[in-house]
Amino acid sequence: MTTASHSDWPDLAGRLVGVVGSRHHVLPVRVYFEDTDFSGLVYHASYVRWCERGRSDFLRLVGNDHKGLIDGAVGREPAAFVVRRMSLEYLKPARIDEVLEVTTRAKEVGAAHLILDQRIRRGDTELFQAEVMVVLVSVSGKPMRITRTLRQAMSDKTD
Repeated sequence: MTTASHSDWPDLAGRLVGVVGSRHHVLPVRVYFEDTDFSGLVYHASYVRWCERGRSDFLRLVGNDHKGLIDGAVGREPAAFVVRRMSLEYLKPARIDEVLEVTTRAKEVGAAHLILDQRIRRGDTELFQAEVMVVLVSVSGKPMRITRTLRQAMSDKTD
């Protein structure tokens, strides 16, 4: 029996989509029973969890190696992106078995922070909006500069 590798599942991390002058990331998610509350609607924290997955996969696909950051690869102090601030808007409910899309785009790229715009949709219907500020910090808690390569990857066009 062989085990499938991540390369056998190209959309497991979603996909980068190019638009004029910037990139955004799209991650499909299915609503499972565990994502809902007693009323049958998606529990509020599920949206936040899906956005976390979207942010992580967006950063991974534009060249941010989470494991490399925390292991201190490339001669840098070990670091990680941490959430500094979130603003959330719940617009419409989602229900079990629906397929949703989490979109993530960089709204602002600073020296040590990113402000990300995240949306969750069901088809053309927007269900949820989030603006999330993440900061790159060392394991000692000090802000660290985001590499030029990662900053450029956030805004380069792709097909």
